[in-house]
Amino acid sequence: MQIIDAQIHLWAGDSAPPHHWRAPYTVERALRDMDQAGVDRAVNCPAIWDAGANDYAVEAAQSHPERFATLGWFSLDDSADESLVDRWLAKPGMLGLRFVLVMPDIADRLASRALDWLWAAADRREIPVALMVLPQQLPAVADIAARFPRMRLLMDHLAISPFERLPGAAAHFEALLALARQPNIAIKATAVPSMATDEYPFASTHGLLRQAFNAFGAERTFWGTDITRLHCTWHECVTMFVDDLPWLRGRDLELVMGRAVANWIGWP
Repeated sequence: MQIIDAQIHLWAGDSAPPHHWRAPYTVERALRDMDQAGVDRAVNCPAIWDAGANDYAVEAAQSHPERFATLGWFSLDDSADESLVDRWLAKPGMLGLRFVLVMPDIADRLASRALDWLWAAADRREIPVALMVLPQQLPAVADIAARFPRMRLLMDHLAISPFERLPGAAAHFEALLALARQPNIAIKATAVPSMATDEYPFASTHGLLRQAFNAFGAERTFWGTDITRLHCTWHECVTMFVDDLPWLRGRDLELVMGRAVANWIGWP
């Protein structure tokens, strides 16, 4: 079984937000940790707090194309336009895009449909786009997916904030599960230990994972870590799914642990 982490951040600079405590997280460090945990590949979402992270992602994908692929980002300021999409996709290892839409100014533009040019560009190119959003933005995401059905969306971290714990962290879960009606939306079951109220194997999260899996299915549920903000090991993140979810077995397990995200983002 090939194991692919659906979301990590690589960066070489010293800066990082406090909750990403493994800083910096270099290619060399990631490869060492992946080898120890039995992780074959990782989807790199370049750190938005490091100005050089996109260029570093290109270096990682060029030097280790069998280990890293990238969902990159660019600033969604007033100067951004469709030409940036092609410019980004031309970079080595760049399979799609990822945007954090939680800041007030960007959230307002999402709500007003001012970002429709971006979704239209992704739709025409039929590329994957990962999104980190607030729970109240989930209806807007459903609307985008319906209007641009050839774009493949990935929802970061089950749409749960890095600062929330259960049960409050799952207050929005019905809205997230409703997104499963849109066939072009998938979910990343990433950073799950951060919302747990107990230690490994984080049993407090298992019921929520089952609900998500039942709604989206194995083809649209992707295991991952966001490892730089977790206080457990990468190996524990793997074995939590592989050993401690008795309902996840066989082909379904293979899909969730890597094959499905590779299919979704077009990583042969």
